[in-house]
Amino acid sequence: MKKINIASKFKLIEKAWTPHIVGELNGQHIKLAKFKGEFPRHVHEDEDEMFLVVSGSFVMEYDESSEIISEGEFVIVPRGVYHRPIAKDEAEVLLFEPKGTLNTGNIESPFKIDKPKRI
Repeated sequence: MKKINIASKFKLIEKAWTPHIVGELNGQHIKLAKFKGEFPRHVHEDEDEMFLVVSGSFVMEYDESSEIISEGEFVIVPRGVYHRPIAKDEAEVLLFEPKGTLNTGNIESPFKIDKPKRI
């Protein structure tokens, strides 16, 4: 058991769209990522994902709608729902998802991170 300082962990992340593992529990990873720009549209067939905005904001696009997720807010994207996060300005986001969840879901992309670093 040891506490994690989220702000200090975010300082270690240099590149947008590169999730880093900061903890795990009950088969889930807690990851931190910086969002900036557009991420590819994708889906996770078997995993739900939670996105909690620590600072900034981003738009989550779905096939039929979109919504702004602001600092202090979170959204859960259910499995099977196509989505695409877009951040005009940098946002710091905590992700909660099952171990082994690929950040790009069902697509091959230059954004794909097979094995996120642990920080």
